[in-house]
Amino acid sequence: MIRCIRRAAALCLLLLVALLLNAARVQVFEADSLDTNPANRRLTIARYGQPRGDILVGGVSVTGSRNTGEQLAYERTYRDGPLYAPVTGYASQTYGTTLIENAEDGILSGTDSALAPFPLWNEVTRSQQPGGDVVTTIDASVQRAAYEGLAGRRGAVAAVEPSTGRILALVSTPSYDPGLLSGTGPSVTDTWRRLNADRSLPMLNRAIRQTYPPGSAFKIVTAAAALDAGVVTDPDAGTDTPSPYVLPGTRTTLPNEAEGCEDASLAEAIRVSCNTVMAELGVRVGLKGMVDAARRFGFDDSGLRIPSGVAKSNFDTEMSDDQLALSSIGQFDTTATPLQMAMVASAVANGGDLKYPYLVDRTTTKSGAVVHRYGPRTYQRAMGPRTASLLREMMVDVVERGTGSNAAIDGATVGGKTGTAQHGVDNSGLPYAWFISWAQAPDAARPAVAVAVVVEDAAAHRADISGGGSAAPIARAVMETALRTLPD
Repeated sequence: MIRCIRRAAALCLLLLVALLLNAARVQVFEADSLDTNPANRRLTIARYGQPRGDILVGGVSVTGSRNTGEQLAYERTYRDGPLYAPVTGYASQTYGTTLIENAEDGILSGTDSALAPFPLWNEVTRSQQPGGDVVTTIDASVQRAAYEGLAGRRGAVAAVEPSTGRILALVSTPSYDPGLLSGTGPSVTDTWRRLNADRSLPMLNRAIRQTYPPGSAFKIVTAAAALDAGVVTDPDAGTDTPSPYVLPGTRTTLPNEAEGCEDASLAEAIRVSCNTVMAELGVRVGLKGMVDAARRFGFDDSGLRIPSGVAKSNFDTEMSDDQLALSSIGQFDTTATPLQMAMVASAVANGGDLKYPYLVDRTTTKSGAVVHRYGPRTYQRAMGPRTASLLREMMVDVVERGTGSNAAIDGATVGGKTGTAQHGVDNSGLPYAWFISWAQAPDAARPAVAVAVVVEDAAAHRADISGGGSAAPIARAVMETALRTLPD
């Protein structure tokens, strides 16, 4: 009898040890995989069991949380949702997160270990901190000026402070209210289906996720390449370029919308937007020189984050000379996001020193203690200081005597470049209207803002688009607001 009891006790001890080992295996070695298992609702319930941290613009929250009384207790809310949707993105209990809601999810949800009072605190206690806040670089007045300027037309605006890289406005229209996607249930799924079926693509962030042929706005990059490479030494001297220009190796002629482009100088070609001069200069610079110049402005960078990912702007690395000529005037396969073209204007305005664009100023705990702080850092030396100075003069001339007169602001120094981008089969689509620019207040030491505007559905005659009729007035409104509201 005693022997049987001993054997039973030994078996029970063995089973207990096995149970403890299995519990350790589950809690230590399989914890991460179980946490991320889609069938595990514990983390989802915990995630929405407390208010989400806020996203702030100008010190004011543009997001909030609402107690629903459901199992997923707190649902995201948005103030002026369509206005700030290209900045915030959405946080949905059904469809996940996008943009800042996604890039800073750890801070906002309270799961980032940096929010814990001590290192490894969350890992040891398996606890969750109150959601922290994200303070953006957006200026509320500049954002609204861009949004109202587009007036619901398909298009986008990006505005950047040249000296720092702070993004002051990021607008995409038509927009949507991210609050309609926050919860669960039929209304959310119906809204999701409707938004995705909408041909105007309201959930597409055109400012950073859509690329367009930049058209003549890209000529600023080509001009910088020609000046830095020494292909042009005197911007006021003739370039010996014919008009029309026969694309190299073809019988295809490249025309001009403007007059007086034959043997025009670089300065004149920028002022009136001569295709022939800029295409020929791109070929003279050569493929390698043009690729290097474009990359110094940010083209071909697939890793740009602000902190949300930005679509890669493209300048081909393998082209024939005729394709290079077209690419040098922003056509062929050359494409750019509005943010990328704001970076082009910003580099000129800041003396050739291109700052890395950023959308988040800092993240904080709920009590306001700083967790991470972001600030200016150089992205690239886009061009030499002399080249930047010459391009600034040329862009000012565009506004004062050329195609960008609709962007002029009384008392301020404004530089700009219009663009008309062809697209569609045989260029049959209505051209995209571009305008890139920068503005400097009287007696200010440096430009306050650089802006890029693209309007997809510009309801105007081609001549009006080329003359800055659609995009330039929007840029002017944004620049006027920035000059009025930003500190010197």
